Amino acid sequence: MGAGQAVPLSEAQAHYLFAVMRQGVGARVALFNGRDGEWTAEVVEAGKKRGILACLEQAAPQLDPPDLWLLFAPIKKVRTDFIVEKAAELGCARILPVQTEFTNAERIRQDRLQAHALEAAEQCLGTSVPEVCDLQHLRKLLDGWDPARRILWADESLIGPAQTLAGLAPGPWAILIGPEGGFSEAERTRLRSLPFVTPISLGPRILRADTAACAAITLWQSALGDWR
Repeated sequence: MGAGQAVPLSEAQAHYLFAVMRQGVGARVALFNGRDGEWTAEVVEAGKKRGILACLEQAAPQLDPPDLWLLFAPIKKVRTDFIVEKAAELGCARILPVQTEFTNAERIRQDRLQAHALEAAEQCLGTSVPEVCDLQHLRKLLDGWDPARRILWADESLIGPAQTLAGLAPGPWAILIGPEGGFSEAERTRLRSLPFVTPISLGPRILRADTAACAAITLWQSALGDWR
């Protein structure tokens, strides 16, 4: 992306910009592609199914999220959407839905969740969009896990004061949030046995999965991420 570059719009983008937002030729809009930061662009062609923007100048540098992934068990549709949206807003680089023994959802619409992540990035003026992966079983994911990426496990059995993460080493991390029914005993036993898994408490109350995701990301970002 650079000054003077023409950017064609897809049919969906043209519909949203011209039919929904009621913009037209001469309107200024903000663009990002995940690599070149935010750019100011001008509408130079507007139609029902197509349009063209012209890049004018860079408005903000590229801001990449820290190397943090979120692993979570899908729950009800609206609350799963919420988790994806908030993970994108709070600065996760990758979102991985996982199937556990007590996960209620057997499938997800990966394309729909990716669209939610994109919308969330646009709403909070982000310049990158986290990848939303397709649903995969937690057991298989752990079998091939790179131990260099540590996992922060929000263990609902550790009820008590929320733990500080200040003593943890920086580097690539992932946060693991369980399903509404919690992890099975077999899953808990395996997680406890893995040297790259660190269990933590999120406070004196059992949190819903969507609340736990936001709380854990906030703790990590405050101690090890780009909120410091």
